[in-house]
Amino acid sequence: MRKKRLSAILSVIRENEIENQEMLLAELRKLGFEAAQATISRDIKHLRLEKVTEDGISRYVRENTAKTPVSADIFKQAVISVDFAGNTVVFKCHAGWAGAACEAFDRMNFPRIVGTIAGENTVFILVRTEKDAKELFEKIAGML
Repeated sequence: MRKKRLSAILSVIRENEIENQEMLLAELRKLGFEAAQATISRDIKHLRLEKVTEDGISRYVRENTAKTPVSADIFKQAVISVDFAGNTVVFKCHAGWAGAACEAFDRMNFPRIVGTIAGENTVFILVRTEKDAKELFEKIAGML
């Protein structure tokens, strides 16, 4: 049961902006997990989750996956343009830089990301909804 709960915690923090343990507990209960706050606190420590604040919002992320200056610099150097359609965001990169841009993006740990895939000069990001795509597009465009 612990492995499933730990996996669920990682999924919840990837898909949502979880600001505190109470929010995490509520999301886990929606998924059918019952646990005491002390258990969740131990799980957070075991998973090495840390809180970061971006755009005035605090949330849990995996340790060392928060946005770093190096990731942001690589991302800015690699990405030429960004666009979105439906629930997909796409960046065009300098030739051969899509992998590095994708890795830098993944390390920024944006919420509600289903997955990313990189080619030679293009990165596709699948998000949950069209609204999420528009919000992510605006954040990325603001970074460039």
